[in-house]
Amino acid sequence: MRIFLIWLQSPHRHPLPAYAFWRGYLLPGLAEAGHEVIEPRPDTDWAGGLLPLNRAERRAWLDRVWTSTLEDIRRARAAGGIDLVLTYLYPSQIDRSAIREIRRASVPVVNFFCDNIRQFTRLPAAFSAFDAHWVPEAAALPLYAARGWRACFAPMPCWVPPERRHTPAERSSVARFIGRGDRLRIRLLAHLRDAELPLEIYGQAWGPGEGASAPRATPALAARLADWSDLARRQGLAAVWHRLRSRAREDAPAPDLSRCLRGAAPDDAYAELLAGCAVTLGINRFPKWGPAGGDLGVYSRLRDIEAPMLGACYLTEHTPELERFYDCDQEIATYRNEAELVEKTRHLLASPDRRHSLRVAAQRRALADHTIERSIGTIAQSLGL
Repeated sequence: MRIFLIWLQSPHRHPLPAYAFWRGYLLPGLAEAGHEVIEPRPDTDWAGGLLPLNRAERRAWLDRVWTSTLEDIRRARAAGGIDLVLTYLYPSQIDRSAIREIRRASVPVVNFFCDNIRQFTRLPAAFSAFDAHWVPEAAALPLYAARGWRACFAPMPCWVPPERRHTPAERSSVARFIGRGDRLRIRLLAHLRDAELPLEIYGQAWGPGEGASAPRATPALAARLADWSDLARRQGLAAVWHRLRSRAREDAPAPDLSRCLRGAAPDDAYAELLAGCAVTLGINRFPKWGPAGGDLGVYSRLRDIEAPMLGACYLTEHTPELERFYDCDQEIATYRNEAELVEKTRHLLASPDRRHSLRVAAQRRALADHTIERSIGTIAQSLGL
């Protein structure tokens, strides 16, 4: 297929959480599957729509990016046609009239979104613009069903190069986590530190004085009111109450993990660090501001596909999606609470045969069933392409 891709492209490095890495998975994954990818012109700043813009700035941004992108789509259709427009758009980036114009030309538009249950209790009306939705969270499927919108359940898009599709040698006898620190992750991994298990942590915002573990300045009243208003709009007034109630717990001093910290993972060593240790850890929790399900929610992340594809011995936090993606005993290992994390990490560190079995089985499953090719095939079948 010829696929037009709108996926957070930008010529700039914005002060936003990582977004540019997606192209490193999508472009080679789509090419390997035999698809031709067309992108907006290089100066189109799609990621800029995630910045905190005021109303006039957002309207100007929407007009600018959608006008140029629609022109690019028209040219691509004239030059050889487009079978599918594949997007990763937040509600504030959506122009429903522009998407209707694409669909009137009989080109289906499918949106990927991976923070559904973290962001919403009811999906925003802007999502009605699409023909279908690529949804990697099992718990989000009822949200789409409630709206009557077509949801294609498929894992996060991930691709690893052919030279990495083998069972790697263990070069370190530790448990390792790679990712950005936050208070939930710091408190969780402190249990491994307290159990005297060999733990390495790579990433930012873990140490004293950094990001999530640093003392936070109190936001101005206007900023707090805007934040509470946005939360109430997305998740209801109960979510605001539960956020306020949990604030004291958030502001408590975070554990000190200094002895486990190894700094940022170098890009050229990332795959080796991720899969070359004895146990690779995944964390899937997030703060859930509502009365149902306590204060934590979980959903499967990209790491749940990437680590097995790279041949890691993978221990991750249990989520509903993982039961659909893997045999959670024979292919990956999962934990549901802090005690299970410590117990299973200790067991895996002491069991080399078990680690090797998990590496081989999980990699075989991920490379067979969880590829971008398979996900696009699921979407194409749903749309009758």
